[in-house]
Amino acid sequence: MHAVVFQHEPHEDAGLFTDALQAAGFTLTTRFRSACAGDVAADLVVALGGTMAAYATTAHPFLAAELAVLHERLQGGRPCLGICLGAQLLARAAGGRALRGAAGTEIGGLPIAWTDAGRADPVLAPTRAELAVAQWHQDTWRDVPGAVPLAESPRYAQQAFRIGPSFAFQFHLELDAARFARWLELDAEGLTAAGHDLAALQATLPALAADDVARAGMVTRLAAHFATIAAPANHAPAAAPHRRSDSGPTRPPSGRT
Repeated sequence: MHAVVFQHEPHEDAGLFTDALQAAGFTLTTRFRSACAGDVAADLVVALGGTMAAYATTAHPFLAAELAVLHERLQGGRPCLGICLGAQLLARAAGGRALRGAAGTEIGGLPIAWTDAGRADPVLAPTRAELAVAQWHQDTWRDVPGAVPLAESPRYAQQAFRIGPSFAFQFHLELDAARFARWLELDAEGLTAAGHDLAALQATLPALAADDVARAGMVTRLAAHFATIAAPANHAPAAAPHRRSDSGPTRPPSGRT
């Protein structure tokens, strides 16, 4: 089984999903700020986060190429996973809108609440009404045809949706507390310059760490879900290596969308 990962920042890889997808039987190919027409036929496409806006296709033409792939996959019922920017791209590919959020930047280890559909979802299978997640975004989405809302937060109602076999998460489900702490360290100067209280953000890490196991279990179930769709019913998944196909310049996560 083959999964293509659309990566937009050098330090922002698939995180927890890397091992989970490999354990489920996927070979991963990472494309850095690029997409190929053949990606439409992959067993899975994962679109990660980034500092650019999902609607900034003129400034970032590779986003248009990614949108075309995601749109065709959704039309054909092929599974996709979108995270942060990737979720906004998935919303646009499905016919919805991505836009700058009126509530400003949502950042930190913060709680989301599952909707009724989210609590009932057999793949997510949350055990509690709320979950602490890593947030870092300013943009959001609206009016996604056919999407089932799965989660919300006090600041932004659009936190996750499912459309067919595909899932989109505004928050960074791929991160555990240690990875998110590293992100904060990498962009400490930029965060401070933007008026954020770095100490206050770091103070949210214990709550995030407390739910590391719950999020990891969700990641494992999502990987199994995608493998079930991609593989024959009698196929026994085996671990597979990861490979990069592209690389790019190092860039910190300041100015995230």
